[in-house]
Amino acid sequence: MSSIKLFVSLFFLATIQNPMTIFDFTIDSSLDSWYIMDDVVMGGRSDGNMKINEDGHGLFHGDVSLENNGGFSSVRYRPELLDVSDYKLCKLRVKGDGKSYQFRIKSDAYDRFSYIYTFDTTGEWETVVIPLHDMYPSFRGRRLDMDNYSGQTLAELAILIGNKKNESFQLEIDKITLE
Repeated sequence: MSSIKLFVSLFFLATIQNPMTIFDFTIDSSLDSWYIMDDVVMGGRSDGNMKINEDGHGLFHGDVSLENNGGFSSVRYRPELLDVSDYKLCKLRVKGDGKSYQFRIKSDAYDRFSYIYTFDTTGEWETVVIPLHDMYPSFRGRRLDMDNYSGQTLAELAILIGNKKNESFQLEIDKITLE
């Protein structure tokens, strides 16, 4: 191999960012940094829960109710502020129930809005690949007239279900990574 090809190959390998694991669920995982935020904050009656199941996966489950102007349940995670500027994709390894969910990111913990990406589940284990630049800003279900996610910092992530109907839900989560 010529020295130029070797240099180019080594340069390319050096510029590939290693994946960053945001959370890898195991039987011993602590859920202390995860919390539920349901529509009860505005008078609704939805009831979400988060636990580690017998297989060592995160299990976000519960019931969404439209009663009393409700309609959503979410589970949120606040890591230490992360510099994510070297990453382009978020990957979720999940097993859903055939329903649609939203993956949400806040670049600042004090932002009132989130950047959103909606994904469907199949009932089988799958890897949901989310291009970070495709995540759009939204507040209370309304898209904002702002730029999409810049991919600089990550202060909070969430998974939300709110399909405008009464329904039970169950989403197993294995791992969340950035690439």
